[in-house]
Amino acid sequence: MANDSLDLGQLRTFVAIADHGGFGRAATALHLSQPAVSQHVRLLEKRLRQPLVEKDGRRTRFTASGERLLVEARRIIAAHDEAVRRLDATTLPPVVIGSTETAAEQVLPRLLTTLRDAYPGRGVQFHIDRSTQMTEAVLKGTIDLAVLLGFAGDTHGRLVGELPLHWYSAPARPVPQHDRALALVAYREPCGMRQLALRRLAEAGHQVEVAAESTSLEGVIAAARAGLGVAVLPSTGVTPHGLVQRHDLPELGVIGVHLATRRDLDTDLVATALDALEGFFDAAPASRLAG
Repeated sequence: MANDSLDLGQLRTFVAIADHGGFGRAATALHLSQPAVSQHVRLLEKRLRQPLVEKDGRRTRFTASGERLLVEARRIIAAHDEAVRRLDATTLPPVVIGSTETAAEQVLPRLLTTLRDAYPGRGVQFHIDRSTQMTEAVLKGTIDLAVLLGFAGDTHGRLVGELPLHWYSAPARPVPQHDRALALVAYREPCGMRQLALRRLAEAGHQVEVAAESTSLEGVIAAARAGLGVAVLPSTGVTPHGLVQRHDLPELGVIGVHLATRRDLDTDLVATALDALEGFFDAAPASRLAG
């Protein structure tokens, strides 16, 4: 029956009296009049048929029954608010996260765990693509946030870490030379890593021929594994299966990992994602990322 129920608003008032140190301060915190606060307490006393507060000189203190109600009231309010948070989360649209293939395996698990802990019950969708396509999607608002690889000045978003770039090729196979040109396996343009590789090789005096190109990470790795040429890949600590790292070609430096977010994305969500990504790089030993 409705008359047997405890009123949540009255319970919040009762807890506020304890938390803020009296009826007057509770009234101020709750934006109520002091008579309204007193009325809430009287209604609770009527419902429970026992006094909950009593005078102690010029002050008011809780009775033993009032202390017991305070404990139960905190539990009821906490359970109610948590249920509301869960229900609200399920009505919100899922968070759409984009990532490059290279970053997905190592970086996304940390980001996913952090977001699920911070927003339990809210769905998450993933979009794996190249940085150029994801940048456009973020700007259009079809992706909420994206983990992008790129170089300073050429990449949308905030820099959160760096990955070293290495040369890889099939083991025990010399890289093919065509008319003395070094065979390169690369992403299809536009690709900053491809341009860097061509520039570094030219500076070292190599003639270069792009022997194979692909729009996907798996395609680049497969071509290099087949012995079609040498590939440039960011290192996340594990050498791709079937390849070996090459140390006889020019140093490539690092590539930045950036977090791009759509306009007007919730600031708490952005801060949570930044903490997760920066925490990944802070916790990752340099030796692991060096490959």
